[in-house]
Amino acid sequence: MRDYFYLFLYKFFTLLAKILPKRAIDYILKALASFAYRVDKKHHHIINANLKLAFGDNLTQKERDSIGRYVFYNLLQTIIGFIKRDGKDANDILKDIEFKNSHILEDAIKSKRKIILITAHYGNWELLPPTIASKFRVELIGVGRRLDSPIMDRVLIKNREQFGVKMIYRKGAMKGLLRALKQNKIVGLLLDQHLGKKQGGVEVNFFNKKALQSPSASILARNFNAIVIPVFISTNDYKNYIVTFYNPLPTIKTSNREDDIMKMTQAQSDIMQKVISNRPKEWFWVHRRWKGNEQLTQKLYNNYI
Repeated sequence: MRDYFYLFLYKFFTLLAKILPKRAIDYILKALASFAYRVDKKHHHIINANLKLAFGDNLTQKERDSIGRYVFYNLLQTIIGFIKRDGKDANDILKDIEFKNSHILEDAIKSKRKIILITAHYGNWELLPPTIASKFRVELIGVGRRLDSPIMDRVLIKNREQFGVKMIYRKGAMKGLLRALKQNKIVGLLLDQHLGKKQGGVEVNFFNKKALQSPSASILARNFNAIVIPVFISTNDYKNYIVTFYNPLPTIKTSNREDDIMKMTQAQSDIMQKVISNRPKEWFWVHRRWKGNEQLTQKLYNNYI
């Protein structure tokens, strides 16, 4: 019964997204975002703790609150954008997208080397894979979490796959990624979340604080001599979007495998920090990014005021 309730909500908001003008939707989403930031105490505290860890006292509480409200607003816009794409074709979603440095991916495709795209929960991250798959006419393989609702999980998969994006679930994902690269498909990875040491996370420096990050892109790049390309999507108005490709990160392969993986993973962390620092309001500050650094974060995450 709960699954069908979720489906009803999805269809209801699909209808609203189609009949309401953009200005009305924006107004509603901003009001909902402000309300969510105010009442969701847990994530309110985590957002503030993360901003404090990243920027120290360089941000005022007013600035942190502004970013916090925007985090919820950006998430809601991402969901609405996902709903609006249902049933559309590639031309529909590409008409409002500007690509910067697209030659970086084009050159990588021509090189015939394996390609790994890395990004973060930044901007409208759900829009990024279909735009790349549609623009460059490639099959893109991503990794995602299985939704608790089977019905909504099928809706999610259908929405993504209509544009040539195939998803594999996190459990056992490495085997799927290995298979995809062997088949010369492009792999896309979100690397901005905490990954515990027991799950294979490695320690990186992120905003001058120790954090644990997935080394999956580094392991795959080293094994296949793949090209690792950072790419991020950004917007000012949630109508027009900019997809920016950054120069490929070095793929390192020496006799010291552990050191190679550490250096490559740190480089990935560095580019994410650079992009987030430029426009911090577009990153999803809800993740407990520094969770593995218990001495640093226990008090902030649990008791932040």
